[in-house]
Amino acid sequence: MRYCETGELHLDFHGATNTTINYIAKNFSEEALHEIFFAVGQKVYKSIHKKLQHGDASELIEHWQYFFTREKGKFQIEETPEAIILEVSECPAVRQLLKLGLAPSPLFCTQTIMVNKALCENTPFESQTEITGCGQCRQTIKRRGVK
Repeated sequence: MRYCETGELHLDFHGATNTTINYIAKNFSEEALHEIFFAVGQKVYKSIHKKLQHGDASELIEHWQYFFTREKGKFQIEETPEAIILEVSECPAVRQLLKLGLAPSPLFCTQTIMVNKALCENTPFESQTEITGCGQCRQTIKRRGVK
């Protein structure tokens, strides 16, 4: 996997991300956030996007598994022939924000929604992200045309 960080883990970067999201939304626009997160999905995670273009979700699954495990999130990944579903019952990013005494930005989950959309653009997949609670969501990457 290309995106495999090792070494000491500094979860406080989630606080910096939250603050940056608020700053960009206030001083530029929500659309600017969308553009930034979309670029992350296609440029930073380029190899995941390329594999998805070829119908291969294995690197995305490995990425989710690695980072949610590394950050001690509570999650479950379900794979079927039609879809991959990431069920997050405790997001490590939101957990860290709360630990730092920071309110998660109302736009905090926009990063997940837009990165997933970017990853799926021009691929046989489409994404759907449902926020189910504070620090909880269901991310579905399914094959297009599947009901």
